[in-house]
Amino acid sequence: MLNGIKSTLTHLTVLSTCCLLMACASQGSPQSGIIDGWSMDIGGSLQVVPSPDQDFIAIAAGANDTVALKRDGSVVAWGNNQAGQCNKPASNKDFVAISTGNIHVMGLKRDGSVFVWGGNGSGQCNVPQPNQDFIAISAGGCHSVGLKRDGSIVAWGANSRQQCAVPEPNKDFIAVSAGNYYTLGLKRDGSVIAWGDNGSGQCSVPSPNQDYISISAGEFHSAGLKRDGSIVAWGQNDHGQCYVNAPNKDFVAVAVGSLHTLGLKRDGSVLAWGWNEYGQCDLPRANSNVISIAAGGNHSAWLKRDNTIAAWGYNHNRECSVPVPNQDFVSVDAGSNHALGLKADGSVCAWGRNDAGSCDVPQPNNEFVAVSAGGGHSLGIKSNNTIVAWGNNSFGQCGVPAPNQNYIAVSAGFVHSVGLKNDGSVVAWGSNMNLQCDVPSPNQDFIEISAGHQHTAGLKRNGSIVAWGDNSNFQCDVPSPNQDFVAVSAGDSHTVGLKRDGSVVVWGSNYFGQSNLPVPNQDFVAISAGAFHTVGLKRNGSIAAWGYNPTKACDIPSPNQGFLAVSAGTNQTVAIRRVYPFAGQVKLDSF
Repeated sequence: MLNGIKSTLTHLTVLSTCCLLMACASQGSPQSGIIDGWSMDIGGSLQVVPSPDQDFIAIAAGANDTVALKRDGSVVAWGNNQAGQCNKPASNKDFVAISTGNIHVMGLKRDGSVFVWGGNGSGQCNVPQPNQDFIAISAGGCHSVGLKRDGSIVAWGANSRQQCAVPEPNKDFIAVSAGNYYTLGLKRDGSVIAWGDNGSGQCSVPSPNQDYISISAGEFHSAGLKRDGSIVAWGQNDHGQCYVNAPNKDFVAVAVGSLHTLGLKRDGSVLAWGWNEYGQCDLPRANSNVISIAAGGNHSAWLKRDNTIAAWGYNHNRECSVPVPNQDFVSVDAGSNHALGLKADGSVCAWGRNDAGSCDVPQPNNEFVAVSAGGGHSLGIKSNNTIVAWGNNSFGQCGVPAPNQNYIAVSAGFVHSVGLKNDGSVVAWGSNMNLQCDVPSPNQDFIEISAGHQHTAGLKRNGSIVAWGDNSNFQCDVPSPNQDFVAVSAGDSHTVGLKRDGSVVVWGSNYFGQSNLPVPNQDFVAISAGAFHTVGLKRNGSIAAWGYNPTKACDIPSPNQGFLAVSAGTNQTVAIRRVYPFAGQVKLDSF
């Protein structure tokens, strides 16, 4: 959706003289790479899930962020970054344990000291002295808890519900877990002690209070793992989060989220139960070989035996982000709330919000040559030149007209779809409220198309652009001279054109500065119009972005180089970055 960057294969077919998508496409077959993405939903920045070959040994999920510990003792974090909790700590080494709360992160160092970063409004980052001899940590809502080598607990930060007031005798503890406004402590004798807020019964440990070997505190409910492999949960149970809906045996770990619970079985499989509105209980495929689990606010994550991480569920801050393995992508397209990536093997990966199944790629997931993400639907072209559509079909945007054949390009708008045939004609279907599906005559000689929010733009073989549909912001009035264009992209209420000389022309709404051209306006090889921002790929592999930026969609991560393709969505930008071979590995940094 909202961009003029479609499949590399398609553009190389219809625009053989122009390098519009891949910076080095003229070398032959399209180069593949990894996906970077950036955005900041209000209050938090997008952090992409790291690639699978980063040697992780531990994982923790917070309210809206995820933190992982690498074998080398460094920490990686992604998701909501409103308080800097996803920023790498100043001394990012020698960590042996991690924990994340609402807006802060704790790290336990090899020397027994604790380092805390992120939000500190309640003093949760102010580690009491002496900062030594810690053996375990846990981050709560706005308080922090540490277990000392002598079996005592130290707690600091918010204490409005007495969540930091450790009951006497403060000794013989072997584990600790901090919830939202309460804390759990596990004693050496297998009993659980709880203190702080008990409004939902989360501190009322059921009888018999014995034989526990691990504990987990959430927002309003708690869980403990017994020596016999069973799980006991108590507290708020309005979504069944305290009821183990399976044979309650053979568990080796438990993790409590906001309103859901995860359990890890001895065979390496995971069970999930409780609230599932965001898919936090919808376990990924290949549910095996898991060695660690983490339940966040409304998302879940696991660590596998091969040191790879998967995350799923609520992704408003991109806690779950790009699917792994993040490699071999040749095309990418960002929609309103989801994105599609086309792989070199012809398969499609989808991530983001799964409105009406927009991320459920139909089977067989192969032989795709182009993809486009719309408002809540997705489009793909197969190698036989037919279109496959899935997701929201409330306006008929997924109902490809007959005959479904001879397509070479496709573009998904907000609630309409457009396809380009190999004879140069355009077919449009779906919502036609603003006549965005009424292709003007003569319907011929088109070589590129782009569907915006309520308007459509097409590039003709002679280098001119034709636009139709909603023109309330003059987004369909192509400036003179209407010639020498080599690419076009339609946004929400503005349109972008790329000229043969590498300059960019933008027209329509400029309310957010999306039409303010960057300086120098030269050397562009690809463009993409988002809802209210615009991005362009330069010949040197760098990206320029301008316009609406409260979500940080225009803040290109460093280093701004090596990009092959870029696509602007509603509140986010995604791009493919060239993979430089080093030790046969692919690395995707968090930002």
